[in-house]
Amino acid sequence: MVSDNSFCRQRSKTQIKRAQLRTHSLPVFLLQISMTSFSLKRSYFTSFLLLDRDLFKHSSFTFSLCMDTYSILYSSSHRTGLLSGFQRLRDEKKMCDVVLEAGGVSFPCHRTLLASSSDYFWALFGETTAERSADSISLPALIPEGLEAILDFLYSGWLRISSSTLPIVVEAARYLQVEAALSICEQFMVDDLTAENCCYYANLAEQHFLLNGFESANQTIAKKMVALLQKRRADLLGLNFPSLMAVLDTDEIPGVKEVDLIKLSLDWLGENGPLPLLKSNLLLSRLRFGLVAPSDLSELSHGNRAMATPLIRSQMTRALEYHHMGSAQPIGQSRQSTLRGSPNRVLLVGGGASTDLPEQQMLAFNSSSRTFSLPGFVLPLRLRNPCVCSVGGFLFVIGGEEGKNGDDKEKKSVTVLTSSQVWRYDPRFNHWEKMESMLEKRVQFTCCVVENVIYAIGGRHSQPDSNTYTSVASVEYYNMASGAWRRAAAMPSPLHGHASTVLDKSIYVSGGHPAHQGSIHGSNQDVNREISRECLSWDIKGRVWEKRASMSIPRFGHRLATAHGYIYALLGMYEPFCDIERYDPESNHWTRLKPLANGLFNYGILSMACGNLLVFGGTRWSDGQQVTVRSVLEYDTKKDRWREIAKLPRPLTGTECTLLPLPD
Repeated sequence: MVSDNSFCRQRSKTQIKRAQLRTHSLPVFLLQISMTSFSLKRSYFTSFLLLDRDLFKHSSFTFSLCMDTYSILYSSSHRTGLLSGFQRLRDEKKMCDVVLEAGGVSFPCHRTLLASSSDYFWALFGETTAERSADSISLPALIPEGLEAILDFLYSGWLRISSSTLPIVVEAARYLQVEAALSICEQFMVDDLTAENCCYYANLAEQHFLLNGFESANQTIAKKMVALLQKRRADLLGLNFPSLMAVLDTDEIPGVKEVDLIKLSLDWLGENGPLPLLKSNLLLSRLRFGLVAPSDLSELSHGNRAMATPLIRSQMTRALEYHHMGSAQPIGQSRQSTLRGSPNRVLLVGGGASTDLPEQQMLAFNSSSRTFSLPGFVLPLRLRNPCVCSVGGFLFVIGGEEGKNGDDKEKKSVTVLTSSQVWRYDPRFNHWEKMESMLEKRVQFTCCVVENVIYAIGGRHSQPDSNTYTSVASVEYYNMASGAWRRAAAMPSPLHGHASTVLDKSIYVSGGHPAHQGSIHGSNQDVNREISRECLSWDIKGRVWEKRASMSIPRFGHRLATAHGYIYALLGMYEPFCDIERYDPESNHWTRLKPLANGLFNYGILSMACGNLLVFGGTRWSDGQQVTVRSVLEYDTKKDRWREIAKLPRPLTGTECTLLPLPD
């Protein structure tokens, strides 16, 4: 036989193992106790369970000790009944042993319940405090309504709260250290966020260190900034400093021009200043001066002390230098010149209901919502078969054949000479600019981007006043630093109607028509006889064209795309079958894959970050007629599976695709 104290000392020698035993309506756990050689009375289990209060987190336990087995079952209704009993005693003011006072209002309470529910009261009623035996305790820091709400929560588990009473309830919960009530207030705040209250909640969360509520409120401010600037600017001017810092630091402020954010920041400094220059620097350095026109920068900085600090002046100087970089802007990108709230969109450039009548209107495709929208700008001219790419957030439209509307009787476009023009679009300022033209006029050529350098490969150009063309083997690249085109190593032979892609910083070219000269309107049979199956690669470092394994199918006007380290060759113009194939650069081998259900050509294609390929529109044969389609197809490269995921707003053929960050 051992005493209670002996049991407490021997408890350190106890080995406890917990394992789930079985499942009833409530989880049941087995607790096995292996003791040194001494016996216990049942009364010692009481001492043991008091020492291990954590065990009561479970619903039921079975104790196995020596030859005896004990079961302890937990009733969830007992706790509810216990709180109900305390609430009834409080309502009837029975057995209350302490009175809390706030703002002249008294609240009779039970000291034991308060101490067990709040760290504040646990410390207040400690063994050495004067309040331990006091009949009345004054809480002058609290408002009666806030204290009452927290007491109701401690006695019932229910918290009465609204947007108007939230501040006093949060203040009482924080002061009394009732963390469960604080969590409920914070969740209420997150669920209730709107443009009307997000600034108010951000200030409240910052004041009481509610981190989740603080982050959620700041995110809402950023998303609702357009409405806040228009209708609730006063709320923004009353925003706390950390929140404004966090908002200006985010990449997602859709629909707002950077100049408006600069004006807001300067107005905030004027409303809440004067602030130390260190704090104003911290705030203004989060702005993106590269997105503001030089004239606006000069106007905003004139006579403003906060904009005249060395740090901010250096940032504005870098912004002005960026604006004067000209052709080198795409390779001079930084966070200061990156659009906010501008996710990449699939931009569909050119094309139309028929290849003979290209349109200037473009489409933007959101791959997440699978919806189309108008990007807010159009091509500067009608082009047929240009090349399109993006570098540094700029759109480049290169070469092609310029078309224009015919007279009212013809109702069709008139194709003019092949173009060497290069147009660049800047979505930051919604501005088209004509850049240095290519060294040669090109159509039915390809372009690739390797390490921010644009390569124009092969193609053909029409002879003036004739129905013939000349193919070229030449390759040229655009040096953005100098804004000029330079010659690169030519292909082994002239080629047009080919396809190209980039894999591991090497350019791959396949298929096409290798004839040097020919008739623009030659028969399909003549063209088909000369179509190539060959595949070439060009390492930009070695600058040598090398032959690779040939495709199994001759292809013209087809597409190449790269995904997961492979190259995919898709349908061309004169193919009797719908097969696609995949090239493995390691084995130098092409493999045929699942064919497309219906043959297509003149479609747009893009390889997504996930590795899937998107095919937009195109033309197919139906009953001997060419039909322009509206389908958007997705090819899962891992599962070798095709499916339709969307419909174009209108039939479209001859479009070119690229990814471009566009403002919402």
